[in-house]
Amino acid sequence: MASLYVAKRGAHLPVLGDRDIERVASALERPHSAEQVGIELRSLVDEEQYLEHRGYEVRIFTDGSKIEGKVGAALSIWTGEAEAKTLKLALSPHCTVYQAELLALCEAANEISRRKENVFAIFSDSMAALQTVADPDSLHVLAVRMRGALSHCKTQGKSVSLFWIKAHAGLEGNERADALAKAAALRLKKKPNYDRCPVSFAKRVIRMDTLAEWDRRYSAEQTASVTKLYFPIASEAYRIIRKIEMTKEVAQAFTGHGGFSEYLARFKCKESPACICDPYVDESVAHVLLECPVFGSARFDLEVELGQRLDARELPNLMRKTCARNLFLKYAIKIIKEVNKRNK
Repeated sequence: MASLYVAKRGAHLPVLGDRDIERVASALERPHSAEQVGIELRSLVDEEQYLEHRGYEVRIFTDGSKIEGKVGAALSIWTGEAEAKTLKLALSPHCTVYQAELLALCEAANEISRRKENVFAIFSDSMAALQTVADPDSLHVLAVRMRGALSHCKTQGKSVSLFWIKAHAGLEGNERADALAKAAALRLKKKPNYDRCPVSFAKRVIRMDTLAEWDRRYSAEQTASVTKLYFPIASEAYRIIRKIEMTKEVAQAFTGHGGFSEYLARFKCKESPACICDPYVDESVAHVLLECPVFGSARFDLEVELGQRLDARELPNLMRKTCARNLFLKYAIKIIKEVNKRNK
C-alpha cells in the first residue's frame, strides 16, 4: 500500500513502467458551486420509452469496449433519422471499460460545445459512468472534465439531456456505438486518447510484484523447511491457507513447532529428540505423519481414502485439492494430538 500511495503522489515506480496512475481531480479544478450544472439523469428501459425522447436536434450514442486485451470508445452522432458523424477513441490496454465509457461521455460533451445546434441528448448504457458524471462530489478526472464541458455548453445557451439506455436492446444508435467501440479497440492504430492507469490495475501490478519478491525470498531462505514441504511457493500458500481453519495442531503440522521430541529437545524441554519407534530417528512432524510405524494403521487408512501413498513429494498436490487436503489435515490433527499428549 505504501507503493500505491507514493505512486498516487506522482512518484515513479519501476514496476509500473512509464504508466501514470489516474489521480482524482483537485478540488480546485471543480467549477465554483455557483457555476455547477445540475445534471438530470433519466432511464429509458425499452424502445417505446426511447421513441418518446428522440425529438432532439442531435442525439449522441456513446459506448466503451474492452476486447482481446484492447480498449476503445466511440460516439455515434445522429441528426434526424440518419447517422451524421462517428468518432473513435483509443485507450491504453491497461485502461478499463469504465474509463472508456467515461471518456466517450466526456468527448460527447466536447463535441456538443463545438456544434451549432442547441438541443442535444446523450445516450449511454453505462449507469456507473453516468452516475459518476451526475454526482457533483465525484472527483474522477474525466467526470470533472465532462461537467466542465457541460457548464461551457450552458453558457452557449445549449440544452443537454443525459439518458441511460438498456444495452443490446435493439436500439440502432446504441448498437452502432457498440460496434464502433469494438472496432476502435481492435483496429485503431494511433496514440491513445487516454492512457491513465486505473488504481485497480496499479494495485494488481504492485501486488504481483510483491508476491514475486516474496516467492524469491521464501525460496532463497534456509528457514521454514517444514512449511516448504507443503507449500514450496509462498504466493500459492497464501491462497490455500486462507481456506483452512487454523488450529494449534494445523499450525504445528505446517511449521514443525510443537510437542515433538525433536523440537522440544532443541529448547532443553526434553532430553532426547528420538521417537519412541527408534532411538536413532528424530521425532519430527514429518516423521510422525509420513514414516512412524506407530501410526502406520491410521496412515494406511488415509492412503486408502486418498487412493495414493502418503509421500513428502505429494504434499503440495494434496494441499491444492480441497477434499484431499481436508482428509490429510483430519489425520494430522489426530496424530499430533496423540504426540502432544505423550510428550507433555
